Amino acid sequence: MPTDRGLTLTWRQPLIIVFMTRNNAISVAGLHKSYGGNEVLKGVDLEVPEGSVYALLGPNGSGKTTAVNICSTLLTADAGEVRVAGFDVRRESDQVRRCIGVTGQFSAIDEFHTGRENLKLMADLNHLDRRRATTVVDDLLERFELGEAAGRKAQTYSGGMKRRLDLAMTLIGSPRLIFLDEPTTGLDPRSRRELWQIVREQVAEGVTVLLTTQHLDEADQLAHRVGVLDGGRIIAEGTPAQLKSRVPGGHVEVQFTDAAALAAMAVVLPEATVDQDALTLRMANEGVASLRRVLDRLDDDAVAGLTVRSAELDDVFLALTGHRAETQNKEEMEAVR
Repeated sequence: MPTDRGLTLTWRQPLIIVFMTRNNAISVAGLHKSYGGNEVLKGVDLEVPEGSVYALLGPNGSGKTTAVNICSTLLTADAGEVRVAGFDVRRESDQVRRCIGVTGQFSAIDEFHTGRENLKLMADLNHLDRRRATTVVDDLLERFELGEAAGRKAQTYSGGMKRRLDLAMTLIGSPRLIFLDEPTTGLDPRSRRELWQIVREQVAEGVTVLLTTQHLDEADQLAHRVGVLDGGRIIAEGTPAQLKSRVPGGHVEVQFTDAAALAAMAVVLPEATVDQDALTLRMANEGVASLRRVLDRLDDDAVAGLTVRSAELDDVFLALTGHRAETQNKEEMEAVR
């Protein structure tokens, strides 16, 4: 195109940038569910990208287990749309079941069978041929450190071993999407960490996980995104870091050697929370200035311990719901049974 300066400008093809995004393994829109006159889910919306961990947190009666049971075809929603692995859970439930694995609050283990027999039974249910089933069962027993106990009845297993066997049974069909409903309830800290590592390994291989838990540190450790379910709705959602950023600071907790020292400091810091039984004083940690204010007023001889903690998901949960996470309510428990 000529210009009045004798130059020629040439139009070039526009630069087109394509942003690739992962597909959603789970898409939920407007989910409703009632038990009698009690509406547990009141329009839940959530999306879980493939190859990620989504943690669903909620207080007593919030509907976490109900949501999982609907997504895994164990319950039928009253209203709303749910797609899992691209399939509609209501109209294409058989296709959904072929893609998923479920580890619920209640174990699927037959305790009168051995660990190997439990896995072989699941292999039969997944229609694995004999050679393939033997290979998969052996691999899972080794992977979950159950090889030495494979010939023992499951009733002799510890809680951690039973939970590992339960999860191994879930994985027998190589599902690309796993529902874990309170997977570490009742486990000791070591067993919980072992199960966390198994979940991380699965996600590293591209498996998607929808996790419900009442252990907020568990969500913090595992989840890419967290949804807080309360009053039948998702009231907050984001990465653990994003949610924690919504709660200022954290807290400073000081434990005193005696009640008199605690009472004296409570007068100096009236905004602090006092626990007489534990001999502790707790106040918001709003940065270096607030920490220095506490330290300047402490008598070293009167202090038994001091803890400085940044905001955690427990703080977020408490700030958003007004209470801490609790176990499932009676309606949900009965529905699972």
